[in-house]
Amino acid sequence: MAALHRFQRIRRITLAVVLAVVVASLCLVQASWDQATHDLIESIGLGFIVVGIVGRMWCTLYIGGRKSSEIVTAGPYSVCRNPLYFFSSIAAAGVGAQTGSIVLSILFFAGCALAFLIVIAREEKFLSNQFGAPYQAYLATVPKFWPNPLLFRDEKELRVLPERIYTTLADGAVFFVAKPLMELVEYLQNTGVIPVLLHLP
Repeated sequence: MAALHRFQRIRRITLAVVLAVVVASLCLVQASWDQATHDLIESIGLGFIVVGIVGRMWCTLYIGGRKSSEIVTAGPYSVCRNPLYFFSSIAAAGVGAQTGSIVLSILFFAGCALAFLIVIAREEKFLSNQFGAPYQAYLATVPKFWPNPLLFRDEKELRVLPERIYTTLADGAVFFVAKPLMELVEYLQNTGVIPVLLHLP
């Protein structure tokens, strides 16, 4: 249990560092699209953030508090071994889209996914030692990161921990901070307070 908590703490620290570096870099980059396209990309990005948050809550319905005590293989965990990380990466793409740049949206997704894949390797090693053959069978049949909808299966009943859902919702709401933050950066760029060193589509 302590080992898993340590991996999860490393995951949070890794994500925080990645986001800090990326946000700092964003201050020097601006989208090259016209305003209408820029606004459309931002709106689509908000949709990605919503999908990411809802997906994370869906995962929490199934995994809440059970990750280190049993193998969860139903719902989102039947199509992907790490759906929580997948949906977090979708939300990260939405954050990147708040710059109005498709390239930055893709880079946000890729950067977040890469950071999670590093953590996943550690977590899956722990879970393999914890659960042995049953978890090895799960590894062999379900994709690590990209969902396969054809594998979907569900349970008739779920034991739900409401406080876990609320916590996940509160954590996910932080993604929406990207909207006003990027608007502020854009304003500072347009007024010359922050220099623009690179334009990206």
